[in-house]
Amino acid sequence: MALDSKTEIAPYNAPVKDLYEIGEMPPLGHVPKQMYAWAIRRERHGEPDQSFQKEVVDTWEIDSSEVLVLVMAAGVNYNGVWAGLGVPISPFDGHGAPYHIAGSDASGIVWKVGDKVTRWKVGDEVVIHCNQDDGDDEECNGGDPMFSPSQRIWGYETPDGSFAQFTRVQAQQLMPRPKHLTWEESACYTLTLATAYRMLFGHHPHELKPGQNVLVWGASGGLGSYAIQLINTAGANAIGVISDESKREFVMSMGAKGVINRNEFKCWGQLPTVNTPEYNEWLKEARKFGKAIWEITGKGVSVDMVFEHPGEATFPVSALVCKKGGMVVICAGTSGFNCTFDVRYMWMHQKRLQGSHFAHLKQASAANKLMIERRLDPCMSEVFGWEEIPAAHVKMLRNEHKPGNMAVLVQAPRTGLRTFEEALAG
Repeated sequence: MALDSKTEIAPYNAPVKDLYEIGEMPPLGHVPKQMYAWAIRRERHGEPDQSFQKEVVDTWEIDSSEVLVLVMAAGVNYNGVWAGLGVPISPFDGHGAPYHIAGSDASGIVWKVGDKVTRWKVGDEVVIHCNQDDGDDEECNGGDPMFSPSQRIWGYETPDGSFAQFTRVQAQQLMPRPKHLTWEESACYTLTLATAYRMLFGHHPHELKPGQNVLVWGASGGLGSYAIQLINTAGANAIGVISDESKREFVMSMGAKGVINRNEFKCWGQLPTVNTPEYNEWLKEARKFGKAIWEITGKGVSVDMVFEHPGEATFPVSALVCKKGGMVVICAGTSGFNCTFDVRYMWMHQKRLQGSHFAHLKQASAANKLMIERRLDPCMSEVFGWEEIPAAHVKMLRNEHKPGNMAVLVQAPRTGLRTFEEALAG
């Protein structure tokens, strides 16, 4: 018997209106003229409680290859924080729309399809991956769509993200929703899981292999918790790094081989000038950190891969502790963008420094299949209501959120619901 089977939405009665309140369901397939959204405007750039404001806006029109999705729940990630701050870039410098709706993760129901869409129909339950492209260049046709000149991230580089009752996406962004998960669990994982999947398995010849060792920064967060699980599922060994001792048990429960608390070391931030007394002190502490890794992997056994995303605060150490011929793979700079390192250890030890950005559909689908097959836990930590969307992003900005991934309810009226019928019943 299949783990997930397709179901049809039973007929129900609902009034035809031009605007519905949050949690109020339109008739299946009826697109109201307007919708509620948390909108960002250029003049409001700042922390999320300032930049995010609730507005009534026109519901999106779709073209022939696009889909309109009724958003049941959405995920919270750093794209929303960056969009609100306008840092490292303002989304308005890219798409030029008058307002920006953030949100790069969602679960929901297909509500309208373009004329050329054949794989999806109204009523399908879906999750959304956040990569878009125009589909008409060499990289999109035989190469890597993430290298396409038209590649962009939905909800950050496009104005039509998931913090609204409806979102507009390309049909190729849709994937089946794991039916064993709630709407909010389904909404919280795709961006971080697919990002982690590409980092670990997407950069030949350094794809993760059984028995290898991987250092995972921020091991209790959204990215880190999926990295730990994927590494464990692949038969490799994850060494998780935390900055709060209370998170050790969570990281170990995800399958880490060992955990290191980085607060026990003093080698963070930009690299001091090489061969100064400050550098020598940094090197002493960094090697002490390396020995803590060996206490987990075995004496002299350095990590094959470093799973990087803090950036500025940790990158010098990452470049040092990675083994000869190994790879430091980085997808973000949550602690800062000015990454420094001692290049001697890179060229003489022939290490690879690899940038990684989200994932293409095949990678995202492979990761999603692991979730459908129940091989992974969504690691949902907190759920917020519609009115709390700015507050959820403030918690992320200030690193006050709990271990795992955060979700917010949009059209789902409460937590714990797994079907549209349950949502209709309230």
